[in-house]
Amino acid sequence: MTASLGKRISDLRKEKGLTQEELAERLSVSPQAVSKWENDVCCPDILLLSPLCGQLGVSVDALLNGERTPEVRLAPPDRKKSFDALILHICVNSSEGDKVRVNLPMPLIKAGIEMGLSLSQVSGSDKLRDIDLAQVLALVEHGLTGKLVEVESSEGDTVEILVD
Repeated sequence: MTASLGKRISDLRKEKGLTQEELAERLSVSPQAVSKWENDVCCPDILLLSPLCGQLGVSVDALLNGERTPEVRLAPPDRKKSFDALILHICVNSSEGDKVRVNLPMPLIKAGIEMGLSLSQVSGSDKLRDIDLAQVLALVEHGLTGKLVEVESSEGDTVEILVD
């Protein structure tokens, strides 16, 4: 038997180390609303599904169906997407509420690496200075896609690097 939607929300929230109050604040809803979701009294409004899933780190499908797809995928050589068609997505959320979103084609990333560019220069965020962009590029060139890097600092800043 699969877990209810409320149980999945509760489990995912706890995995992220969030209280009901913290999740409620991030979604601009009351803590009572989160409690009602988790106790299956009611469901989140449809317009909240995307932000809720963003906070919980899952897709809408994973939240609703309870089936998580692998975050990182290695495509077989015959089904590998063209390197030129891949996009690097960098998402930085600071604890102060600042959000940085950068989407760049992989060929541009490769050219930047060859010129000595660092990830913090690309995104404008010093939170990325320790991420080795050349290693990310090597993984992508071998066919890895999905969420390649996820970091949460002790101050509450989060960084995600995805390729698709």
